[in-house]
Amino acid sequence: MRVAASGKSAVAAHLDAMLKTLLPVAAAGGLLLASAGFAHAERAVPIPAARVDVPATPGTQTAVLAGGCFWGMEAVFERVKGVKTVTAGYAGGTRGDASYPQVSTETTRHAEAVRIVFDPREVSYATLLRVYFSIAHDPTQLNRQGPDSGPSYRSAIFPQDARQAAVARAYIAQLGQAKSFGKPIVTRIEQGAFYPAEAYHQNFYDRNPNHPYIVAWDKPKVAAFKAGFPTLAR
Repeated sequence: MRVAASGKSAVAAHLDAMLKTLLPVAAAGGLLLASAGFAHAERAVPIPAARVDVPATPGTQTAVLAGGCFWGMEAVFERVKGVKTVTAGYAGGTRGDASYPQVSTETTRHAEAVRIVFDPREVSYATLLRVYFSIAHDPTQLNRQGPDSGPSYRSAIFPQDARQAAVARAYIAQLGQAKSFGKPIVTRIEQGAFYPAEAYHQNFYDRNPNHPYIVAWDKPKVAAFKAGFPTLAR
């Protein structure tokens, strides 16, 4: 979601222009997402659980995942049981240019991402990856998600240790062998630090429930998560 750094007013102004180029809003509410190339935004893709996982340990663990606009990613993972905090931010580039105006130039190597702090005794890393692949984003879209395009919207996992990297690689291979998606998975395994985004991006979904972008692209995603993972949703 490309906006200027000045906050909500800039977001609204950008959307007024952007929505004129998108598909008409359906009578039932929300955009016709399937026609826009994001068909599984309205339902969870039925994919198998991972065969391997990171062992549960005392305390919390952290996952960093990138998959399009961080507003929707944050909204989904905030509703997962066992998740303690979710922070919107940037991963894959350097601290010096980890700001929205610079990331928006698509020259900084950052991806919009979320940092998820979770209790592994309540929800495992591989379970978070299952939500990530099934509903949080479309892992078959290269450098784009829905209406947003550019490498900052790429599908990427930033493992926090060797165990997470091994689980992520194994799960991508497992889903590929199972032909869980109609197209190849393009999700990358990357290294890079995470930098929190500006304050106006944090908890954007909950603070702006009637925002046109949220209504069109993220509310269907959250509803699909609740329907597809009823025992995991809170």
